[in-house]
Amino acid sequence: MGRGRVEMKRIENKINRQVTFSKRRNGLLKKAYELSVLCDAEVALIVFSSRGKLYEFGSVGVERTIERYHRCYNSSVTNNRPEESKQNWCQEVAKLKAKYESLVRTNRHLLGEDIGEMGVKQLQALERQLEAALTATRQRKTQVMMEEMEDLRKKERQLGDINKQLKIKFEAGGHAFKSFQDFWPNSAASMMAGDPNNSKFPVQPSHPDSVDRNTEPFLQIGFQQHYYVQGEGSSVPKSNVACETNFVQDWVL
Repeated sequence: MGRGRVEMKRIENKINRQVTFSKRRNGLLKKAYELSVLCDAEVALIVFSSRGKLYEFGSVGVERTIERYHRCYNSSVTNNRPEESKQNWCQEVAKLKAKYESLVRTNRHLLGEDIGEMGVKQLQALERQLEAALTATRQRKTQVMMEEMEDLRKKERQLGDINKQLKIKFEAGGHAFKSFQDFWPNSAASMMAGDPNNSKFPVQPSHPDSVDRNTEPFLQIGFQQHYYVQGEGSSVPKSNVACETNFVQDWVL
């Protein structure tokens, strides 16, 4: 006995409706799988039950198939309706042009140009815009000045620290120079008491024939011009002769 023809209408019995859904759903998913395998087709199947439960099948992934569908649909719409697409682009260009003209006009108004035809309300709105812009500009200027002042204070502190370090180094150098000054006379005296030939400062001894060898030598500093007196033996500096004469006179007296 064959199956009878099923009437295409909603099944009122809830249990029978659920059983029919399960059977036909499984058959539909099976048919979609067979179609993708046998015919090498890209198949995507999405089913929602009456309770909102999702059942899906995709031979290469449902999302990928849906994206491909959107691309094909948009391309077909564009190709089938070139006049409508052109009209949309013309409208978009007109909107952009109107917006550009409005911005240019607003810029001129802010600069004080082309305000002769403006009404009271428009002028008041422009005044509020200018006051807001002026307030924002002053706030930004104050902020920049405060930041610059803070930078200058930091530089001042850095220079003060460097000045203190240089002052400490200078005071240390001054103590070293004072110690050198205290050390210099003793060093000079010891150099004069030593061998005059090894000393860096030449010591001129007295004449060996007229002055005692134990006489303390003197330090010759600077340039002295000597005049030589011709004698029978060797020439003797005139300054030395004068010194010897004075020394002999004092010794006789």
